[in-house]
Amino acid sequence: EICPIRNVVARFGNKWALLVVFILNENGSTRFNQLAGKFLYIKPKVLSNTLQILEADGLVKRTVFPEVPIRVEYELTATGKSLVPIIISLTEWAQNKYAIK
Repeated sequence: EICPIRNVVARFGNKWALLVVFILNENGSTRFNQLAGKFLYIKPKVLSNTLQILEADGLVKRTVFPEVPIRVEYELTATGKSLVPIIISLTEWAQNKYAIK
């Protein structure tokens, strides 16, 4: 059976997916190399795969500009933007829950 919790974990269990959504929200339309520059330890192949998954899920829009050289930009869709408040709430929860006292 389809389990909603498993679907969420499958989509966002990737340690980069939520961070990519968050960064695209902060930066708006962003080129691949600009996005890669926001991460210290992500390999280009991993970022590319993460973006492909987010695009397939309808969270990220990929736009190819017919220029030489070709320019590709990524941005959040409306569905992707609707995920941002949830990411922020989850982050705040984690900070409060695991704050050193």
